[in-house]
Amino acid sequence: MDKIVIVMPVWNEAKNVGEMIEKLVREEFPKIKAEMYLLVVDNYSKDGTAQLVEEASKKYKNVTIIQQGDKSGLGWAYVAGFEHAINKLGADAVLEMDADGQHPPEFVKPMVEAYANGADYVIGSRYIPGGSIPSQWGMSRKAMSYFGNLFIRIVWLNFKIHDMTTGFRLTRVKGVLDKIKLHDLMALNRFAYKVDLLYQSLKNSKKTVEVPLEFRPRTAEKSKFNVKEMIATFKIAIILGVKDKMRFVKFGIVGGVGFIVNYVGLELLRRVPFTQAVANLFGSLAAIPVLQALSTASFWSTALATEAAIVSNFIFNNVWTFKEERITKFFGIIGAFAKFNFTSLAAVVFQPFVVGQAVILFGDTSLVRLGALFFALVVVVIPWNYTMYNLFVWKTWKLPKFLRKSPK
Repeated sequence: MDKIVIVMPVWNEAKNVGEMIEKLVREEFPKIKAEMYLLVVDNYSKDGTAQLVEEASKKYKNVTIIQQGDKSGLGWAYVAGFEHAINKLGADAVLEMDADGQHPPEFVKPMVEAYANGADYVIGSRYIPGGSIPSQWGMSRKAMSYFGNLFIRIVWLNFKIHDMTTGFRLTRVKGVLDKIKLHDLMALNRFAYKVDLLYQSLKNSKKTVEVPLEFRPRTAEKSKFNVKEMIATFKIAIILGVKDKMRFVKFGIVGGVGFIVNYVGLELLRRVPFTQAVANLFGSLAAIPVLQALSTASFWSTALATEAAIVSNFIFNNVWTFKEERITKFFGIIGAFAKFNFTSLAAVVFQPFVVGQAVILFGDTSLVRLGALFFALVVVVIPWNYTMYNLFVWKTWKLPKFLRKSPK
């Protein structure tokens, strides 16, 4: 049975935390088919919060409390909690949850059920059928919540996820949370860190599920969220959105360098007797329309120059475009380069045929070769290669569902 650890940061939550513990442990945990654990992360509260939790931990074996350490802020509380849950408690998954009643305990069960059904990342969503925001909120706060969430969806161009700002989320440890460098998350001293954690978790998760969440108003005291937190959240969302687009920009620049290598190599090799000699070996194919390109020296010049461009692209993409996933080990580089060549099959096969056929139709000139190479690159090679590299070489994208192996 998997162990699910609820990580619950607190600071001066004496009016809320006791009731929350009782509801979770006595009422909700017995309904859930998993080994449930509550880990409270305190930030040296001054209102007796820690003492209340410590008393509860004596009463319930699956409740414990730690202090988050010297670094303050909600993000650091979660980092301390995640690390303790993984390293000390052996958690298979962690669930982020507030102690102030905004995340009702009865919604823990459907979150865990979604995980049990194969989800790597489960988001408690206020903006899907069955979810809601408090009716007590004023119009300005409702608008801020809705349009703030919509802003992030637009910046990230991600419309599959409906609630980007919820704090009620369950994350599988293996393959998702353990791939994230928690100490490197942005704005760990603010609520805004949640946006970076969401971004990286979505990237790592093979299956993300949203379940309805009826968000409630705080049961006591006032919310700690404010305008500064909102601005910080939007700032990080923009940074991450630009980061995604910058990867494609870098890929385009590397591709441009590769194109220069490809074209210059083509022109140089076209003037080498070797490529004409190879073409002569396939002279008999000139009468077969589908294969006649093989009888041209430009075909073989393009094929060799394309491989030179592939080598150039692999090196620059590895050290620059995908530097965060950079492959450094020798055998890893060899394996990745083999995949890179295989996934570049469109360039290796398509470009020589396009150039070969073009020189047959329009004449074997530098201008014709340049135009044909550019056409092949823009129409097929760039879209194909960018997709293949993200899916199979540096693995920053997830395979479509129909291509994934079914769970045993």
